[in-house]
Amino acid sequence: MISGTDTLGQATPLPQLKESPDTENLTTRPQADNPRPVLVVSVTSGKGGVGKTAIVANTAIAMSRMGKKVLIIDANLGLANIDVIYGLTPHYNLNHFFGGLVDLNEILVEGPGGVKILPSGSGLTQMTRLKPSQKAQFIEGLDRLDEKFDAVLIDTEAGISDNVTYFNTAAQEVLLIATSDPASITDAYTLMKVLFLQFQQRNFHLLVNVARDSDEGLEVFQKLTIAADRFFDISLNYLGYIPFDENMLESRRRQMPLIELYPDSQASASFRSLAKGLLSLPTDLCPKGSLQFFWKNFLAQNPSQDS
Repeated sequence: MISGTDTLGQATPLPQLKESPDTENLTTRPQADNPRPVLVVSVTSGKGGVGKTAIVANTAIAMSRMGKKVLIIDANLGLANIDVIYGLTPHYNLNHFFGGLVDLNEILVEGPGGVKILPSGSGLTQMTRLKPSQKAQFIEGLDRLDEKFDAVLIDTEAGISDNVTYFNTAAQEVLLIATSDPASITDAYTLMKVLFLQFQQRNFHLLVNVARDSDEGLEVFQKLTIAADRFFDISLNYLGYIPFDENMLESRRRQMPLIELYPDSQASASFRSLAKGLLSLPTDLCPKGSLQFFWKNFLAQNPSQDS
């Protein structure tokens, strides 16, 4: 039975969390004093063009400004949209790492607000056919990165390719992005269906992008709820919506994240609320809270080549 729960409440434009001592600690307390596991969120969509990458880019900066160390994994193969939004030109990617040319730390690029980006190039395609020795090499590299990050946001490809399903089932949380476009709703439903039937993925969060108002966001959520409730035992948690903002076009043109270019806009406020909401998810809903464990899950789903 699918269940829709708006854990953040209903405020405009995105549900706002009430400040409390516990919530404040979750978003500002140094990692050394906070045993909370690394938050790994796969940000995904059934259809391209729904603004998924912009959501990742802006939410990561919002998290960073809350005192969190954030890593973005660009898993949108071949498009490198995170680089474009941040105005970056990475020198290295995972291809260089697997070619033995650089250490994993050397691939990381620093973006606005101290956010780190792991550019993939076509390296993630190669990860579906790694030798056992290469998998061990990669896990060892991650062991040196793990404690540096509080949150990892993965910008996946749209659709239901193998890499998309691998990331979504290995990640701790799956954030599904949809719009009011009927095709976006249909494709979001299809993605949930595939992940449930083939990988037993039952828990999803929904964010509606470029919505006119809260009613439109809720309408998208209700349509997905009705469609999935007929057949599947899925938990769909509504995290609210990002309002349409004409300044987003200017943000793209200038290759600057909206939250930096127009920090007082409604959309920027929504990104901050989304960041706070993700960071405040209950720990008991985070059974896969380790960056290393996430990658071990991801690599385990891909058969190794002979060494």
